[in-house]
Amino acid sequence: MALTQSTSNIIMIRPACFCFNTETASSNVFQKDQYDDPSAANKIPKQALKEFDHMVEQLRSYGVDVDVIDDTPSPIKPDAIFPNNWFSTHSDGTIVLYPMLAENRRIERRQDIIKNLCQTHHVTAIIDLSVYEQRNQFLEGTGSLVLDRINKILYAIRSPRTHETVVQRFTELINYQQPPIIFDSIDDNQKPIYHTNVIMAIGTRVAIICLESIVDQEQRNTIVKSLEQNGKRKIINITLEQLKNFAGNMLEVKNKQGDYLLAMSKTAYDSLTNEQKNLIEATNTKLIYFDVSTIEQCGGGSVRCMIAENFLAENI
Repeated sequence: MALTQSTSNIIMIRPACFCFNTETASSNVFQKDQYDDPSAANKIPKQALKEFDHMVEQLRSYGVDVDVIDDTPSPIKPDAIFPNNWFSTHSDGTIVLYPMLAENRRIERRQDIIKNLCQTHHVTAIIDLSVYEQRNQFLEGTGSLVLDRINKILYAIRSPRTHETVVQRFTELINYQQPPIIFDSIDDNQKPIYHTNVIMAIGTRVAIICLESIVDQEQRNTIVKSLEQNGKRKIINITLEQLKNFAGNMLEVKNKQGDYLLAMSKTAYDSLTNEQKNLIEATNTKLIYFDVSTIEQCGGGSVRCMIAENFLAENI
């Protein structure tokens, strides 16, 4: 079976209680403190729902199959809108569950969602890595991991949310190339980047990366060489300023016609130069964007974080 980088089937969680998550703020500089304000408590969930629903509507208009699952109102899960951190699916029929740093994010793992996927799709294995939480070792899904699914290469930034031991275990269990490419990345204030998908995104014909954030030259060279190895991807280098505007937090999806769509926020799209946009579109990849500014600033995650890809084959 030919491996593909992206899918036209995605899962999104419609939030019931979206709000500023104080448990994650210490390691996520993208969360804006102004949203940690009781006076905004009523406005934030309503605006987040408006942004979420509009994004779903737009994605469907582009021909993407979006399965929307409602968040449960109890227990309160501030970050339920970001499901890519607690599970991932793979074309061999595997589902992986991940260990999460914040205790109030661990309750996002819902057995009813996994059970439903098992009933409607061909699932060959469920790998539960959440046991690593007992060792204070974390790996937050495709936030921590950026996967080259075609070449089975894994990229991961060391951080409090991404432990090398769990990265290595994932690589072994999913049968990705050894060793995984683990590196270090910092922002313009010399603070560690919390998730790999903040600085890079890999599509079928294009790769987005902020090389400036990777200070170690040897690590940088290794990553560039790996991304260039098959010669089929155009590398788009973004700046630290663009990184702060979520330009690294993109995700390629396909529509039902098989077209490649690079999904991002309006914030990210507006930060790109015309030259960068033209280079991406020259790879026959269409740029699509959504206004999720409240979700970005309050939750500290953008469009890529809101999408869990479904690579499982449907039961016939």
